[in-house]
Order: sequence, then C-alpha cells, then structure tokens
Amino acid sequence: MVIRIPAAYDGRILRSYLKLTLGLSTAVLAKLKAHERGILVNGERVTVRYVLRGGDILELFDCDTKETATETVIPCEHPLDILYEDEFVIALSKPADMPTHPSHGHLTDTLANALAYRYAKRAEPFVFRPLGRLDRNTSGVVVAGKTRAASGCLGRSLIQGEVTKRYIAVLVGEMPDGHGVHTVDAPIYRIEEPCEGGYSSIKRAVGDPEQNGAVRAVTRYRILATGKGHTLVLCEPVTGRTHQLRVHLSHLGYPILGDDLYGEASPRITRHALHALSLSVPMPFSRMREDIRDTATPFAGCEDGLPLNTPTPDGFLHIWSPLPADMTEVVSDLFPHSEVLSPQPTVGLLRTLTLSKP
Repeated sequence: MVIRIPAAYDGRILRSYLKLTLGLSTAVLAKLKAHERGILVNGERVTVRYVLRGGDILELFDCDTKETATETVIPCEHPLDILYEDEFVIALSKPADMPTHPSHGHLTDTLANALAYRYAKRAEPFVFRPLGRLDRNTSGVVVAGKTRAASGCLGRSLIQGEVTKRYIAVLVGEMPDGHGVHTVDAPIYRIEEPCEGGYSSIKRAVGDPEQNGAVRAVTRYRILATGKGHTLVLCEPVTGRTHQLRVHLSHLGYPILGDDLYGEASPRITRHALHALSLSVPMPFSRMREDIRDTATPFAGCEDGLPLNTPTPDGFLHIWSPLPADMTEVVSDLFPHSEVLSPQPTVGLLRTLTLSKP
C-alpha cells in the first residue's frame, strides 16, 4: 500500500495515523513493525514514532506471503463472476449451489476453492477473508478483503453498522400492507433434530428471548410488489444470524419460495428464491482522503446516474449483483415491472432500494 500523506495530517505521529486514520489493528501493526520493509516513509524504514509531513510517501507492506497463505483450501477451477477488484477488495457474485467456505462434504466446490485456483494460476499467495458468508443456495454479492489490513477495515465497518446488505426474496403468499418499512425483532436459536447417526443442528427457529442459546436477530424489510399469490420483498438484515432471513420470513407466515427447510419445495425454482442483490461498504482506508469526511454517509455527493460496482464519491463501494437466470425468470413472471430487473443499475436506483436512512 502506497499513500501520499495529505497536508491535513502534517505533524501527526505515525502510530496515530496508522491506528486512528487507517484503522489498522494492533495485530496488523505488529506484523508491519516486524517486517524489514513493513513501514517505509520516503523509501526509508521508520518507527511508529515518526512525525509525518504533508507530501510524505508512506509505504506499508501488507501483502500475503507463502508463509501466511492458506494451505487448507484446495485450488479447484470453477467459473468466477467478478463484479469489482482492486488492491484491497474483491467483490463477486456467488451462484446458487455453491458454498462460500469448504466444509464436510464440500471440500472442492466452494467459492474459496475457485478463488484459490485463480490466485494459484497467478502464482500469488491466497487467503480468503470474506465479509460474511452466504448459504449454499443463496446467490449474490460476496465481498472479501485482499489484505489483512483491508479485511480489518471491512470488519470494523461491519461492527460499526456502516455496511448495508440488501436481499431480494420471493415469498409464498401475498403480504398485506405494502407501505413503509417493517421490522422483525425476534431471537433465533438452533434446533437439534434427530437424524441418521445422531442429531442435526442445521435448522433454526424463532424462540423466547430467555430460551437457551437464543440470540437477538433483527431484519428490516419493505414490500416491493404482490400478486399471483406471491410477494416480492427487499430485506436488510441488521444482525447477521445463520438463516436469519429465511427463519424470520417463515416466522411471519410467508416462507421464501422454494425453501424446503423452512417452507416447501416449488416447481418454479430448484432452490430458495433469495438473492443478495447489493452491498454498500466504506472503501478500506477511504477516510484518509481529504475529500471525504470522517462522517461520510452512503450516497453523499453521488449523482443518481452514476453506475454501480465502482467506488463512488461518497467513499463507499456500492456493489450490485444482477438477478441470476432462475430468479429473473421467477420475478419476470410474477412481477414483470419490478425495478430489480433493471439491466443497468445506478446509484439512483440503489438509493430507492435502501431501507436504512443515510
């Protein structure tokens, strides 16, 4: 990472700049300090006590190496739909029927395996650092940090509530009252069910707050359209519990179409009709730029006609993953005039689909 220090940071102690402005964690900072070329200013190694001057060229060696690369993910060739990539992040559209991470029974068919193959071909060390994960049969946006520091920035943005995830779901049944934003605030707990060889704990359910293992889960949603016995909803998970949207929507009495775990299988689609449509996240290290305020909010200074899937003037990365073919077919049949079918999404369209207030 190479940074020209803005004039506004003249006189700042380097340690303060690294931790408070760039948001580097203590672990990342220790790694940089230990490396011979970990922290350079104007080509010279310095300590974190160095006093910065406007115009200084700061270089941080935060690249993965053979020693730090992940060796447990088997590189396997699978198609990748890359929505955006730079030196800090990569955003992809994960297809349905592909797990995010390897697990028992899925050691070679995951998004991690596909990325490992891509980097192996380029002879680049690989570490998979996704910002959350999607269920195997949920399609859509996955964003990952490409360096340890960038991943730390993404993680802090998530903890601080600066990340907005938007999902499109087709529900069975027509929901009443299509106006306004609705909130489901219902704890979720793990169900243990008997199965061959013991017990399965895959399924979740809404439970009493005092129930053992129940954790708070909050979902916001807006009804986009109803008709033909179905409802199209836009959902934003405020928390990130396993199966959260599937559990909450089924709890309301409107399970996701095709969800055979919390509803029923459907001849319309071979998996649950849930797609991670879009994700907005502050670009790692964007707050070091002079033209972006520390209190930057989504869509600040953005023109409605700006295309998505590229960093915008608000310091955010707004990623949009078009509906895959199976979801497009269902939505086109049930809700042919829905704006989520737009082939050329823009910031303006995304603004209309955002539930959280900037």
